[in-house]
Amino acid sequence: MRQLSHVLDNAIPIPGTGYRIGLDPILGLLPGAGDTVAGVLSAYIVVEAARMGVPRETLLRMASNIVLEVVLGSVPMLGDLFDATWKANARNIALLESHVDVPQSNRAGDHTFLILLILGLAVIILGFATFSVLMVRLLLSAISGG
Repeated sequence: MRQLSHVLDNAIPIPGTGYRIGLDPILGLLPGAGDTVAGVLSAYIVVEAARMGVPRETLLRMASNIVLEVVLGSVPMLGDLFDATWKANARNIALLESHVDVPQSNRAGDHTFLILLILGLAVIILGFATFSVLMVRLLLSAISGG
């Protein structure tokens, strides 16, 4: 999971600076599909964190990091700049690592909670992907006069 986070958020150094970006803002350049792929990969980290027994509150924080990145990341160009600076996956790995050594009990409702959390993430990710595609189509239609 740490490697996936690195690839999505910090794998590519920007020459002449100490700053790094990952594939997430690059994928975001593809309207709809890019943010969807990045969102699904980010959701994988949350699913694995849940399997490791991370508390619900932390899972919700992790999911909110992804939602914020997907929602603001769907804004053309500015969203990609946000993706490059927010780095939801790196934030989520830090949250995960802060809970790895703390033993957690598995509660009966955790399975239901995880399913609802993933469904919620899926609806938001796919919803904003659809919105992005529709906005691009509307823009192209307006430009072409059709």
